[in-house]
Amino acid sequence: MKSVLYAFPSKPKVLAATLTLVLAGCAITQIPLEPVQKVEVPSQWSDPSALSTPGVAQAGAPADSSKPVVLDVDWWRQFGSAELSALVTEGQQNNLEIAAAVSRVHQAEANARIAGAPLLPDADIASSAYRTLPLGGGAATTTASGLLEVNYEIDFWGKNKAGLMAAEASLRANLYDRETVALTVTSGIVSTFLQVLSLRDRLEIAQQNVGNAQRVLKLVEAQSRAGAASPLDLARQRSALAGQQAALPDLMQQERDAQTALAILLGRPPQTFTVSEKGLAAIRMPQITPGMPSELLTRRPDIRRAEARLVAANANVAVARAALFPSIRLTGSTGAQSSALLSLFDGPNLLANLGASLTAPIFDSGRLNSRRDLAIAQKQELVQVYRSAVIGALSEVEKSLGAIRSLEERYRLKSQEVDQARFAFELSEIRYRVGAEDLMTVLDTQRSLSDAQNQLGQIKLLRLQATVSLYKALGGGWKDDMLEMRYGNP
Repeated sequence: MKSVLYAFPSKPKVLAATLTLVLAGCAITQIPLEPVQKVEVPSQWSDPSALSTPGVAQAGAPADSSKPVVLDVDWWRQFGSAELSALVTEGQQNNLEIAAAVSRVHQAEANARIAGAPLLPDADIASSAYRTLPLGGGAATTTASGLLEVNYEIDFWGKNKAGLMAAEASLRANLYDRETVALTVTSGIVSTFLQVLSLRDRLEIAQQNVGNAQRVLKLVEAQSRAGAASPLDLARQRSALAGQQAALPDLMQQERDAQTALAILLGRPPQTFTVSEKGLAAIRMPQITPGMPSELLTRRPDIRRAEARLVAANANVAVARAALFPSIRLTGSTGAQSSALLSLFDGPNLLANLGASLTAPIFDSGRLNSRRDLAIAQKQELVQVYRSAVIGALSEVEKSLGAIRSLEERYRLKSQEVDQARFAFELSEIRYRVGAEDLMTVLDTQRSLSDAQNQLGQIKLLRLQATVSLYKALGGGWKDDMLEMRYGNP
């Protein structure tokens, strides 16, 4: 509850003197905004050996690795696929999550304009006219009035200014959120596109394995007719062929599901979408320099979003504290009133008044104090959210660096296994043809080759997706000055 404590005198000199004393007291209790707390970050990544892998560019000597890294803004072009670049452009324009984030930006812009309105005076105009017709006789009279009223709250406690700062910080948080959503969507498009191509490679390998099994089956059938192979050998090879064929429908379904997921990211109906490229053969492995951990604070939009939300909460604390102090409002009005419509603006009919009021809280059952405590608690929560965002970003980069190094080594070793498995299968088939090997050896080598090829395809996809994750973890080439270029300084 608020009550009027002071009614200012009507004499101008007394009014001015009283306002001067009150405003001087207000200036002493101006509430400053507290600085945003920062988080200490390590000086370098904990796994420097990851920088020497083919998927990650060599950072060089320690002095050189401390230089700021500049990632390509259009980082997806580093994979060397024109179709992928076209799909990313389409997704950034048509993705529904990005469109929703843009709508949230527009809402925040409107809230910022609303929050800035109390810093300027309010002006209202009212007019009325009445026609009186006496029932008992006599002349009719017309009464008209017009009034312009201006109200202004003096923001000596900084409440309105802090409210504007909170709204502007929320606007920036929504802008950073839009960039975060765009980065997530772009990473999803690239990763899903690579998954589609990988599944097509695996499907091709599975079809080759079916062809190998069919060729061996023809050989077993020929030897069975000649009496050199038993019915058991024939049944075993037919079973192996059926197992190879059974893997095809599942891979086909996975490939269709991946294309459906990609169509959703593009904002397209899945029924009208298909990927043109056939496999990963033409995809390049990008080279990335991670740079220093401290660069993440300005290179990732989600960290900047968490910081902007913290700035907004900090300003909201100032708003809640300022509400505990009196509010000063100036009111001025001018207008005219006349019993004759045509003489409304004659000099004697003009009116004007000026007043000021001071309103302060006396008893509100702790409502204002509770709002202040709520704002402080919300700020403390966002401090932890900000710290969590920084630590999470650091951990994502570390995981991506470690994954690239591990998957590169696994890919190298698995490639050797595939080469040896292929040689063993070819050799066993030749030896079986001349009767120097039994069918079980051929089946074992055939199964080993199929499993190794399938695992190699999965590792190749994981290695490419780890590179996508590293780009995302590093902010994808995004920088804060790009926000200024796109949207200006909100």
